[in-house]
Amino acid sequence: MLPYSWLLAVSLAALTGNTVGAAYERTERNCSATPPFLPSTAVNTSVQLRELRERMIPMNISAYIIPATDAHLSEYIAKRDARMAFMTGFTGSAGTAVVTQTKATLWTDSRYWVQAERQMDCNWELEKDVSVSNVAQWLISEVPSGGKIGFDPFLFSLKTQENYDINLESSNRSLKSIPVNLVDQVWKDRPSLPPDNLTRLPDRVIKRSWQMKVELIRSQMRENPYQPTALLLSALDETAWLFNLRGNDIPYNPFFYSYTLLTMDEIWLFLHLDRVSDELKVYLNASCDGPLCVQLKSYDSVLDNVKTYVAQPGVKVWIGTEYTNYGLYEIITPQDKLMTSSYSPVLTTKAVKDETEQQILRDAHVRDAVAVIQLLMWLEKTVPQGTETELTATEYVNKCRSKQKDSRGPSFETISASGPNAALAHYSPTPETSRRLTVDEMYLVDSGGQYLDGTTDITRTVHWGTPTAMQREAFTRVLMGNIEISRTIFPSGTRGVNMEMLGRRALWEVGLNYGHGTGHGVGNYFGVHEWPVGFQSNNIPFRAGMFTSIEPGFYKENDFGIRIEDIAVTVPAHTKYGHNYLTFDTVSLVPYDRKLIDISLLSSEQLQWLNKYYETIRRLVGPELDSQKLQEEKEWMLKNTEPFTELGSSASICSSSLTLIALAIALLHNIS
Repeated sequence: MLPYSWLLAVSLAALTGNTVGAAYERTERNCSATPPFLPSTAVNTSVQLRELRERMIPMNISAYIIPATDAHLSEYIAKRDARMAFMTGFTGSAGTAVVTQTKATLWTDSRYWVQAERQMDCNWELEKDVSVSNVAQWLISEVPSGGKIGFDPFLFSLKTQENYDINLESSNRSLKSIPVNLVDQVWKDRPSLPPDNLTRLPDRVIKRSWQMKVELIRSQMRENPYQPTALLLSALDETAWLFNLRGNDIPYNPFFYSYTLLTMDEIWLFLHLDRVSDELKVYLNASCDGPLCVQLKSYDSVLDNVKTYVAQPGVKVWIGTEYTNYGLYEIITPQDKLMTSSYSPVLTTKAVKDETEQQILRDAHVRDAVAVIQLLMWLEKTVPQGTETELTATEYVNKCRSKQKDSRGPSFETISASGPNAALAHYSPTPETSRRLTVDEMYLVDSGGQYLDGTTDITRTVHWGTPTAMQREAFTRVLMGNIEISRTIFPSGTRGVNMEMLGRRALWEVGLNYGHGTGHGVGNYFGVHEWPVGFQSNNIPFRAGMFTSIEPGFYKENDFGIRIEDIAVTVPAHTKYGHNYLTFDTVSLVPYDRKLIDISLLSSEQLQWLNKYYETIRRLVGPELDSQKLQEEKEWMLKNTEPFTELGSSASICSSSLTLIALAIALLHNIS
């Protein structure tokens, strides 16, 4: 017999026109009810909690910390590294779980609060302040004086470990490093490594060979005044970039488990040896032992090999602290054998694309635009029929991308969100939560593709019916923020954090805002979030040749969400007097929903930018649609890129003079 909550869901579904599952699964757990209510999406975690607690006892620890990352501190992790998800049932990409003998608590940020309440059972409590200090205060209240708090040092960054130590140091409670992961011991069906061999990038998409890259990084090591003798690379994209190799270990990201130790005369590559073909061994010069010969070593031997290297006299190892785990850091002793910087020279070097990388990334975005245009045109025709859902839209855009040249699948899990689901900035549909698409709701689709020549990420928000005045104004102000950043001219070396306000200004003027970042780097058949480029405080200054997303938004809880995201590349700006100035050139090439744009709010400069952008779409995407014999899609594109002829308000809140003043103030604190 179905529970009453299911019958209620059936009634709600009939009233709203959505699926039964969608109405039912938007109900969150209620652990204070009698009996407690759990949606079907909640995971029973009693067994794993009991077994973990049993293993904590012989370790003499009162609590155990479970982060949501892997040994490379990756944003996206393989299923076999999803320890927090296994223990809690919560599958969001950010969070920290802590288990004691009597309590289990998860901390995550506002993007995932609703998701956590849908996925966790009543064994778990949810905390909403994700800072280390808050977790530490909780530990102090739950762990007895003198107690030890266990953690896997290979899942902690240096900064995380330091922050815990600082917050616990006066409490008579301390961290205890446990190199053997306790979750792995209770995870009986932990996923194994994929069997796929590694691959090398084809020569047609490479200008810099791996030998050229090695010599480039070695030159930076020689020029460094601290004279490092070795560079230890821990982030997965560092090794993949250095050797022009790709793998399949991480969902949506073409990476493989690896470390690299690069000295002036040796190259040690740590990886799973059985996945290196004979062809790749020849490619890597693995049969010799010279300065441009790659010595292949077992992935699991990195700790012992680094220890052996550090034991030699006169050596100094350079690490990037953002991606080196504490387990590796703590064996590089004494401290005079260690050199640190926030980012390794590999991360900062690969952030600037060479001419070939820039061109092929542009080319990938032209083909990607075809797929997104196909999606939007199809939805425009089919949504009024009432047959499509958030999931079918996801499947359709994935199918469209799969038909494009050099397609290698999605670059992340598609955010396909209608109505109130779009107000959850990082929502992705499931069979239980997928809403039917209707002409009465706004729809947001944030999707991307992996191609041999580039990675894409684009967001468009549309409405197939009659949007409200507030929806049109909010959308237009989000668009104004996108345009203001995109058309800004700034000195090379400007930090993104000091331009980020331009994306928010039009929203701020009417008391609106958004709670996520404004942009991130993107790579060439690489990570869709490629550090360290973007608009956050820990991003590096912009230089010519860097690619970043620009993605302001607005989200009205339980109603709708808006985000406009484009990828842009920094290019030289031609100014009347100065030199070494940059601006952004948008490479995402899909028109915005015309019915959501209130041109009366746009300044003349913003309207000129928009019309020029539409000219670029016609010039670049039109021939591609012709070559693929997509005449209907071309007609749709031409219709939706017709120039706007009315002038916007010359007194717009984002007028040119105000923008320049705001930027000038920001730059006073910023030029590097």
